[in-house]
Formats: sequence, structure tokens, C-alpha cells
Amino acid sequence: MAWVKYICGRLKSDFRYSKDIVYNNYPWPDNITEKQITGIETATQKVLDARLDFPNSSLADLYDPLTMPPALVKAHNELDKAVDLAYRSQQFTTEAKRMEFLFELYEKYTADLFTKEKVKKKK
Repeated sequence: MAWVKYICGRLKSDFRYSKDIVYNNYPWPDNITEKQITGIETATQKVLDARLDFPNSSLADLYDPLTMPPALVKAHNELDKAVDLAYRSQQFTTEAKRMEFLFELYEKYTADLFTKEKVKKKK
């Protein structure tokens, strides 16, 4: 969500999701292991399972910052940790550090997209 908050557009205060602007540009980890993928999948399932514990609650209810169930908060924190560890060996201490890292990785991935090869003139 940190990437979404900084990259996608807005309509009023709502996010405007776009596959071309937000998701296709997301800098995935470059050396992710099967163990890390499994850890992310497991943590994702815990988020889904935590949501199932509240069948009468809408997503708006579940994700209200003032009333979000502690079990769901815990599951999301575990998922955040698993994703962070796919990028580097320690969690990010702040969202700003996470975004700095992601922008640097994006820059690395796209550096060669805008360089032109010089064409040698024939004599």
C-alpha cells in the first residue's frame, strides 16, 4: 500500500488504481527465494483467514483504522514483514525508508530504458 499511496492518482480522496501506472511499475524483488515466496503466501493466507473470522463485517468495517480487529492487524504486520524480508535481510523502520528503497530499485530497473545507443556514421 505504501507504493499505491505514492504512485497512483486520486479522485477526491480515493485511490485511482491502474495496472499501467501502479501495478506494472511496481519494483518486485530481484532475487526472491522459494522460501520467501512461501512465507509471503502463508502470511497472505493468514490475512484472508483473519477476515473470515468477521463474516458480518464489510472491508470498510475491517479496515477502519479505529476499529480494525487486532487479529487482522497482526496478520497484516506479519505479511508486511514477510514482504520486507523478500527485499532485504531486515525490515524497514519507516514507510519513508521503504519508499526510498523502492524508488531506488525502480530507478535501477528502468535505467537502461531511456538510454540511446549512438549510431556510428559511415565514412
